[in-house]
Amino acid sequence: MLRATFLFLSLFSFSRPLPAQTTEPQTRTMEAVLSEIRQLRQDLQAAAVATRKAQIVIYRLHLQADVLERAKERLENTKGELAQLDSQKKSLTEQIKQLEEMKDRPENEQRRKQFEDYLTNSKANLEAVGPRDQELQAKQLELEADLRTEQAKWNRLQDELDRLENSLENSSLQANERR
Repeated sequence: MLRATFLFLSLFSFSRPLPAQTTEPQTRTMEAVLSEIRQLRQDLQAAAVATRKAQIVIYRLHLQADVLERAKERLENTKGELAQLDSQKKSLTEQIKQLEEMKDRPENEQRRKQFEDYLTNSKANLEAVGPRDQELQAKQLELEADLRTEQAKWNRLQDELDRLENSLENSSLQANERR
């Protein structure tokens, strides 16, 4: 009988735990690990998508910066042409004024005729400058509008990049808070 009692006690005290006893804590642990892995995968996918979007926006921003720079350059060139034309108009006006004063005091008729020819040519040149001046002023207005449009596009891309950056920062903060 002592032997049977000893056998009975040894079976219960030295027996391995049954799978039902250890499965519950292991299952919880595995579920927690799987949940964390799934969350990390979602975070990684979201970061990858945001990174791709940011790369596209940066590329577009770079292209738009080039377009914006060319628009600024065209506008500056037109402004330079207008300034040069304005200088030319002032010069022609001054020249006409001087020629009109000089034509009335010639020493001889041939010299007087020469001043009148110069005066006629200078007035014709001044009249020819008028349409070009109007053309350049219209071009300047058009280029200023184009520049504002291109600047607005650049600003929108910059805002989109800022939004993506904030989105990445927020998702990073949220991921850190979960851990």
